Amino acid sequence: QVQLVESGGGLVQPGGSLRLSCAASGSIDSIDAMGWYRQYPGKNKELVATITSGGSTKYEDSVKGRFTISRDNAKNTVYLQMNKLKPEDTAVYYCNGQIYSDYDPLNSNNYWGQGTRVTVSS
Repeated sequence: QVQLVESGGGLVQPGGSLRLSCAASGSIDSIDAMGWYRQYPGKNKELVATITSGGSTKYEDSVKGRFTISRDNAKNTVYLQMNKLKPEDTAVYYCNGQIYSDYDPLNSNNYWGQGTRVTVSS
């Protein structure tokens, strides 16, 4: 079994910062791309940022310059540093990983965390 567990969400004032973490655990052979998505009520998940195993990153336009995605491959962990937060960043944030498991090392599967809520409000 492979699990992704997020942490770090919470309530923050506009202009503040939060750091989200997502740790992958279980029968992991290797991890390809990892990413963060967010979901507004009644909407589908939307991409926030992704990072490849080599460290190449991509960001959704509205978070460029404010959010930074990074990863620690030794710890199978991906982070999202969120600065200059705005009320419109309020959402549930989900971690995603393309993971090769020990029992199927030739085929990656898409795994999701349980989500962590971020609320930006004064």
